[in-house]
Amino acid sequence: MPPLVNTPIYFGNFLVTPQVFHLTAYSFALVNIKPLLPGHVLVSPRRAAKRLSDLNQMEITDLFSTVQQVGRMVERFYGASSLNVAIQDGPAAGQSVPHLHTHIIPRQSSDLDDRGGSDAIYGMLEGEDGDVGKHLWEKSNRRPKFPAVDDSSRKPRSEEEMAEEAQKLAYEMTQQLQHDKLSQSTL
Repeated sequence: MPPLVNTPIYFGNFLVTPQVFHLTAYSFALVNIKPLLPGHVLVSPRRAAKRLSDLNQMEITDLFSTVQQVGRMVERFYGASSLNVAIQDGPAAGQSVPHLHTHIIPRQSSDLDDRGGSDAIYGMLEGEDGDVGKHLWEKSNRRPKFPAVDDSSRKPRSEEEMAEEAQKLAYEMTQQLQHDKLSQSTL
């Protein structure tokens, strides 16, 4: 399946073009290599800014507008009733790729009851499960910074799986933007 974007898109040092499902002037949305829950996606600025405070006004406006639009779409598409929206802003906050990114995680009532309840998502983001950088390093066949931990219940997805999801979400994003445009015109 060809990528939806013709120009290379990087997330930190990682080429993620086939994972991108939405692109704006200053931001992109991509599927996650190891989603914590179904529909867990990322939104990032196109410029490889490391921290939220590194963004200029146009980039920050575009980033949060994109987060809102993508959030509406994944909530609808995955049948969620709520979202977690999180930024780990710097290494001490758990950021594993030195490129600012926003996690959007569709949520349903009781979806993490087996892991201690809805707040378990925060530990998952901070821990091994949410280490996007480690998973990208492993996928690129480079030596990971940390020893591998047995995570047999969650395997990194293949390029094909991520590209297929990106295609579906790109279509859904187009539908969501058309719906939003119609809703705005009736106000």
